[in-house]
Amino acid sequence: MTIRLYDTSARQIRDFTPLRPGCVSIYLCGATVQAAPHIGHIRSGLNFDIMRRWFEYRGLEVTFVRNVTDIDDKIIAKSAEQGRPWWSIGYENERAFTDGYRALGCLPPTYEPRATGHITEMVEMMRGLIERGHAYEADGNVYFAVASFPEYLRLSNQELDNLLQPSGEGETGKRDPRDFAMWKAAKPGEPSWETPWGRGRPGWHLECSAMAHKYLGSAFDVHGGGLDLIFPHHENEIAQAKAYGDEFARYWVHNAWVTMSGEKMSKSLGNSVLVSEMVKRWRPIVLRYYLGTPHYRSMIEYSEEALREAESAFARIEGFVQRVLEKAGGVVEPADEVPPAFAEAMDDDLGVPQALAVVHTTVRQGNSALAADDKEEAVARLAEVRAMLGVLGLDPLDPHWAGEGDRGEDLHGAVDTLVRMVLDQREAARARKDWPTADAIRDQLGQSGLVIEDSPQGPRWSLGPR
Repeated sequence: MTIRLYDTSARQIRDFTPLRPGCVSIYLCGATVQAAPHIGHIRSGLNFDIMRRWFEYRGLEVTFVRNVTDIDDKIIAKSAEQGRPWWSIGYENERAFTDGYRALGCLPPTYEPRATGHITEMVEMMRGLIERGHAYEADGNVYFAVASFPEYLRLSNQELDNLLQPSGEGETGKRDPRDFAMWKAAKPGEPSWETPWGRGRPGWHLECSAMAHKYLGSAFDVHGGGLDLIFPHHENEIAQAKAYGDEFARYWVHNAWVTMSGEKMSKSLGNSVLVSEMVKRWRPIVLRYYLGTPHYRSMIEYSEEALREAESAFARIEGFVQRVLEKAGGVVEPADEVPPAFAEAMDDDLGVPQALAVVHTTVRQGNSALAADDKEEAVARLAEVRAMLGVLGLDPLDPHWAGEGDRGEDLHGAVDTLVRMVLDQREAARARKDWPTADAIRDQLGQSGLVIEDSPQGPRWSLGPR
């Protein structure tokens, strides 16, 4: 067994060898909590959730760290705009992100540190960098001197002479315009913390270098995030951490975006689709299928049509699961191992599309077994399907999805009772050969979004595609 991952720093797929045998350490850049999450934000968490699940399936113990940026320029700007405390905005949106991850079935991280909880570690790192000649203080700001670090820009493959470093307001006193701020001097009315260089607040990049060091040590396996973070964020993280003396991340893995009309989904562009609204219109497990089944390095162009296609595809899987359970007359546990073709696809840079093709092939085989009244074969195929869906976080029989919501199970039971009453009326009409009434009941249920299927065990209902 060899897992292979595309390493952005190497620009190729590499065999994955963990730093410590049997263990994997992952740091994922998480939410900047100036606003509620759209599905593009959650895609990143979901992609790395699948990575984590696959590592765990392969018998590796995973330490998964996903940070929260709860202080930055955007949060401060929102605070001024809304007349609310910065921490109130941050915490409200942090909860919204947590709800979004949970709704789409992402496992909770091992640790989820906040930037504001690690000022001490940031000060310690800045002090070490200043002592080593890689950073300096100016006007209460602390800057990283990029010319002092020869490896700078290797991740993004840029030339230092051509670099245009993003700079924020108040970043005065730079010795080189290409230097970046690790710490920003306090401004009137803004949050600040005491340091040896005066009061101020963290820059965006410093927090991740400091928190990765605290929770994963001087070296760890995988650093993840969206493609848009390669520069400047991840490039600056590397400079800080390695100049401090850390080996830092051994593999860099980046997920692609969710786009609308060809543009990256973004709060600033006003083209985002909030998770909190999407889960009202679509079942969360369908959203997970839609966002999680394309390859993590492929762009997803958002459209209602694509979501409907995802819903229909997943309905075929669910229909098979339900039919086999009825045939088996009880629970069918997941197989101990996934099919070899599924494992081969997942080992090859998390090839979820190819792995999903194995799922659908197995479903077709199971349906053929059902048609041939081969219960044993159908049950065996369902066991394999459950094992594969479990790795993808898409097993509809997993307790997380049972009802899909706090009151979902109760709601499903209530709907089932009502639908059964109507179906009993239809069965009574069929028994007395009142076909117009039976057909009218079926059509009415269909107009309500339900699909009615007659089976040897009696009629069953399911939610139809939109």
